[in-house]
Amino acid sequence: MTSALITFAVIAWLMQIALGWWQIQRFNRAFDRLCQQGTVGVGRSGGRFKPRVILALAFDEQQRVCGSLLMRGLTIFAQPKQLSELHGMHQQNLCPDVIFPEDQACQTALSLAIKPKS
Repeated sequence: MTSALITFAVIAWLMQIALGWWQIQRFNRAFDRLCQQGTVGVGRSGGRFKPRVILALAFDEQQRVCGSLLMRGLTIFAQPKQLSELHGMHQQNLCPDVIFPEDQACQTALSLAIKPKS
């Protein structure tokens, strides 16, 4: 009985590692494609027990959104998605509370993604 429980725990742990690696690979491929489109701003939010949000925006020379990536979720099955409704918007016109009126985590991630880095 103890041996079966230990075996199950080891298999679950190895699956978590493999699926986590798979998720990171998907994110890295999407992020690499985004970085080829222009200057990229990245923001994230979330905590230990809340769904995490990672939002990245690519800006062209006129500071307009030319690419986007949103990844949210609690599990390893979260996958990157595009926010095509933001494409073409100027950086100064991105208002997190207007774009995501009821999602505080996305508001935080967007505000960090559009903040100028020093």
